[in-house]
Amino acid sequence: MNYDKLYINGKWVDSHSNEKIEVENPATKERFATVPKGNEKDVDDAVAAAKVAYKEWNNTDFETRKEYLSKICDGIKNRQSEFESVIRKELGSSNKFTTTGQVELSLNEIAAVLEHSNKVNFEEDHEGFTLLREGIGVVAGITPWNYPLNQIQRKLSGALLAGSTIVVKPSSDTPLAAFLLAEVIDEAGLPAGVFNLVTGSGSGVGDYLAGHDDVRMVSFTGSTDVGKKLYEQAEKSVKKISLELGGKSANVVLEGGDIEKAVYASMDTLTNNTGQSCSALSRLIIPEDKKQEAEKYIKQYVEEKVRVGSPEEEENTMGPVVSEKQYDQILEYIESGKKEGATLLLGGDVPELDGYYINSTVFTDVTNDMKIAQEEIFGPVLCVITYKDKDHALEIANDSTYGLSGAVFGEDKEAFEFAKQMETGTIILNGAARKPYAPWGGYKESGVGREIGWFGIEEYTEVKVVMNDK
Repeated sequence: MNYDKLYINGKWVDSHSNEKIEVENPATKERFATVPKGNEKDVDDAVAAAKVAYKEWNNTDFETRKEYLSKICDGIKNRQSEFESVIRKELGSSNKFTTTGQVELSLNEIAAVLEHSNKVNFEEDHEGFTLLREGIGVVAGITPWNYPLNQIQRKLSGALLAGSTIVVKPSSDTPLAAFLLAEVIDEAGLPAGVFNLVTGSGSGVGDYLAGHDDVRMVSFTGSTDVGKKLYEQAEKSVKKISLELGGKSANVVLEGGDIEKAVYASMDTLTNNTGQSCSALSRLIIPEDKKQEAEKYIKQYVEEKVRVGSPEEEENTMGPVVSEKQYDQILEYIESGKKEGATLLLGGDVPELDGYYINSTVFTDVTNDMKIAQEEIFGPVLCVITYKDKDHALEIANDSTYGLSGAVFGEDKEAFEFAKQMETGTIILNGAARKPYAPWGGYKESGVGREIGWFGIEEYTEVKVVMNDK
């Protein structure tokens, strides 16, 4: 694979910088690849190419744009094993989750957006005017390390179908899947300049790209702190901005709710991807009299389902966290939980393995004002919080600066009415499956805007009104 060049204007080109970024395998701590550490001149070239390409791409027939995205989807599918191998090495996600939760999730979401794309009306006739939707222009797609293919796919799919062009800046921790995707895009014959890839630091390439005068929209997924800084960059030139940020999602079990199913739902999200998902159900909110039952099922889950170890071994269900920085940060949160008076039910330690591994950790007797209950840990750590009555449960659930995801377990009608009062963007009722075409985004400091499906296409459009007196 071509890791030593950037992809700009339909070609693999040398960076203007001679610096490199080393990529580490978190399961072994081996530095096994390097990519260019791009600079501002590289961004200028990429944005210029995207700006020129936009004029023709925005006028390309919608069905043709869909055909290109379909070719890209086929290319990912044809090279699925390569994507899986790269993601396991650079991210450390388990063998099974890399397949289902990384690559197949990407394929399913692309298929879903193609299937539902005709729900976007690019031209609507109304009394006295016609409403037009057109691509917004050049998009800066700045993506995180935890889903190195799918987070790019979401921005790419929406932007391409909308008629926009894009410059992608992936995370420096997991940039390799982006290079493989660029190869797929090149093989699909996407017109030059519609997609561009520049790797580099967030403070250098990311900030400069977000503030570039010729970028009309910034689409960022990542931490709330970085999102706020990019918001400041974007507002200087009044760009549109879409942010999918952090989460501290509540999983609420109402009286009569299936406590075992709820426990398993939370633990799944904190085992899959080693808890490194902004949607992780990391606060389990249960009735006071269900504490012992919840503890029983938590221990049962860990005993039956959690196997920590190398992502290359299929029987392991949880790999390492992505980096030493992440590893140290999670362990600091665990120590904070102990000092604040939470009870460590299990975990809190690390296995005797070479990589950045942390065992599943569960705190009980957590109060919602504790640091571990308020801040996003982004690791395999669950907080169990008890409530007195339903109003108290809702108060706890909404007492957060975040509002990205959540879950409710209970009688269907009661659970739905409770969900309507939760301040969060997506809520799973009684373990329902999330649909790959359902819009995704958050309330409060979890972000602005929506991705996925036809909502994710409209996000990358401008609305134009043509008055016609008809």
